[in-house]
Amino acid sequence: MGVDKRKAIYKQWRIPEKRLWFIAMVGGAVGTWLGMMVFHHKSRRIHFVIGFTVLAIIDISIMLFLFN
Repeated sequence: MGVDKRKAIYKQWRIPEKRLWFIAMVGGAVGTWLGMMVFHHKSRRIHFVIGFTVLAIIDISIMLFLFN
């Protein structure tokens, strides 16, 4: 999120949204959610806010289930 935000500010090539979703879906949802909150990137797009939040909750639930 930080890299994509910086690229957006400087009008450079951006990371495709599909890649951000892929990263979130393969276990990086907590990181993408935190990045979205820290860098205020994609935070106005409701489907990102809801989607990354739900995926982060699922990731945390799976981790708690596996490690308990």
